[in-house]
Amino acid sequence: MTKTLNVLEAAVAGHGPRRLADICADSGVPKASVHRILATLTDLGFITSEGGGSYRAGTRMLALAEEVKAAGATGIGDVLTKLSREVRQTVHLALRSGDHAVYVHKVEADQPYRMASRVGMRLPLHCTAIGKSILAHLPEHELESIFATAGMPAKTSETITDVERLSAELAQIREQGYAIDDEENEKTIRCIGAPVFDRTDTVVGGVSISTVAFILPREELLTFAPALQTAVASLTNLL
Repeated sequence: MTKTLNVLEAAVAGHGPRRLADICADSGVPKASVHRILATLTDLGFITSEGGGSYRAGTRMLALAEEVKAAGATGIGDVLTKLSREVRQTVHLALRSGDHAVYVHKVEADQPYRMASRVGMRLPLHCTAIGKSILAHLPEHELESIFATAGMPAKTSETITDVERLSAELAQIREQGYAIDDEENEKTIRCIGAPVFDRTDTVVGGVSISTVAFILPREELLTFAPALQTAVASLTNLL
């Protein structure tokens, strides 16, 4: 079941058709198994073959996605929109998906600039505010698994690539309740993020406030922490 879900996720990631080689690489499943799983998913309508070894989401998968979106939309958008208006910055909600997270909601700020992020985009866990918020609340064995599969590649000169240094920061995040991405994932972009938990108190994702580093000082970004934490607390019963 885990292999099937990993293949399905890899096959529908991003925009447009995905090549077999990319699906194998992203899912971590051997090629022979991927072939078999894709054949089953195609028969069921979750995946469609584009020919030439490329695949995309099938009509059944698209319908399911719309049903999930409709079921989860109630209240979530209101919480995120309220937060964005309060801080006058762009707000994201991302949910964990294995060794990364995926943006599922974005509220663009009424500012002259636009963030390059988009719903459906994957984000690494070790160098983003949402990602570090998630990592801070995972058990040690899960952290080890994520670091083994995803690694800690340097996205910018500010990215933390040392496990001990990141572990120390994760302890601080647990204590203060929020994380900072100080141009660690993308130059000029600074974010503050906090974890989102489900009804069982399991971390499932996070919310971030994204800013342009040369426009908003770090000190001012930190003042958004109370509003952010109020917002994520409101999401607990909505996920």
